[in-house]
Amino acid sequence: MRSNICLLFLLPPFLSAAQSQPDWKAILARLDRLEDQNRQLVTEIRALREQLTAEAARSVDASATPPPATPAPTAAAAEPAGAEADERLSVQESRTAELSQSKIEADHRLPVTLTGMLLFNAFLNGKENGGQPNTTIASLTPGTQTGGATLRQTVLGLKFHGPEIAGGGTVSGTLYMDFFGGAGTSLNQLMRLRVATLDLNWKHTTVSFGQDKPIITPREPDSLAQVGVSPLTGSGNLWLWQPQARVEQRFDFGEQAGLRAQLGVFETAESSTGVPAAYSSTLASARPGYEGRFEFWKKRGNWRFEVAPAFHASSSHLLGQSVPSRVYSVDWLLRPLASLDITGIFFGGENVDVLGGLHQGITILNSDEPLAVHAYGGWAQLAWRATPRLTLHVFGGRQVDRNSDLIAGDIAWNQTLAANAFFQLSSNVLASFEASQVRTVYLTGGTRLNPHYDLALAYLF
Repeated sequence: MRSNICLLFLLPPFLSAAQSQPDWKAILARLDRLEDQNRQLVTEIRALREQLTAEAARSVDASATPPPATPAPTAAAAEPAGAEADERLSVQESRTAELSQSKIEADHRLPVTLTGMLLFNAFLNGKENGGQPNTTIASLTPGTQTGGATLRQTVLGLKFHGPEIAGGGTVSGTLYMDFFGGAGTSLNQLMRLRVATLDLNWKHTTVSFGQDKPIITPREPDSLAQVGVSPLTGSGNLWLWQPQARVEQRFDFGEQAGLRAQLGVFETAESSTGVPAAYSSTLASARPGYEGRFEFWKKRGNWRFEVAPAFHASSSHLLGQSVPSRVYSVDWLLRPLASLDITGIFFGGENVDVLGGLHQGITILNSDEPLAVHAYGGWAQLAWRATPRLTLHVFGGRQVDRNSDLIAGDIAWNQTLAANAFFQLSSNVLASFEASQVRTVYLTGGTRLNPHYDLALAYLF
């Protein structure tokens, strides 16, 4: 019995000796650093509290010695100073807490915020999927039904906050990337640039440079099923992210109404998909386009209305000739209730392929003369915030190309209808289920349908 008791007393030293000495030293060093940081923060807060208390006391003393003709103030006169001191102290403590959590800093000591969305999709695709997990056009030739799961629509973003500039302005920027490049297999997913902007901001003016949607189509439907390309691609959403420069001027008509005027230069993306192979080498790959958008808005309480006419003008170069691209549009937002939004856009014009429409913006019929394909289309969405956690979306869009401008096998029109539900599991976790159907009508080829079902889980950071 005595030997067992002795063994119990001797066992802890052996156990402690078995631990890795470098690990203990690292842990103790880290604890020392944390204690030093905590002591420093406490000292700064105490100093600030003493400074604010002294300021409040001086304010009270000054108010206690008024001019002889004025009655002496009561103790309540010190309350504003004390309240202000408490408010300033609260703000300082909040900022201290934020700084203790923020560990990202640019090389020039400017704040950078990490943002984005870790997105998981499980999906089931119809037979007319064209070999694409996110089908935008139902294929003319049916294949096999497909399904799977992916994380390649995950988005990584950075937000930059720069210094002040002349005229009281500031510099800010954003950079968003995803993994939608590559072959799409689990071991071949490449990072690519989505949207990036550099903004010079003043009170009523913003000058921007970067890569973004066309100025004339800033809105788009809400979806977690289709993020690698914008929802309703080829079905009324002219979305293509391209380099551009723009200037925005804001006018206020009181506090309840205003106008945003935007003008810019947009680099078009000239697609040779609809051009005969014999002529594709003569197509200029990019051209400058000129765009403008003028948004009028008005609000009253929870009610809000926005409407914006816009235009795009550019020229494609093919076979040494210029083919015009002229697009006119109007987009809107109507919020009759705090829980209901109705958004959308309508456009019309010619050669809309350069903005992300159907890839048949230019055609060559009976001669070597290229012609612009006339088209119209658009989309609309109804969003209903049914509960603080549940939001329902119903949306659809269509692009129609003029049949007389097409050749056999071209797409007469393409349409997508979709509905989804967003459920907020927590403050930064969303779950979504979406069902959609693409209907494509081919000139002399008939109609093709492709359904798509998607279950998504998004972690926002």
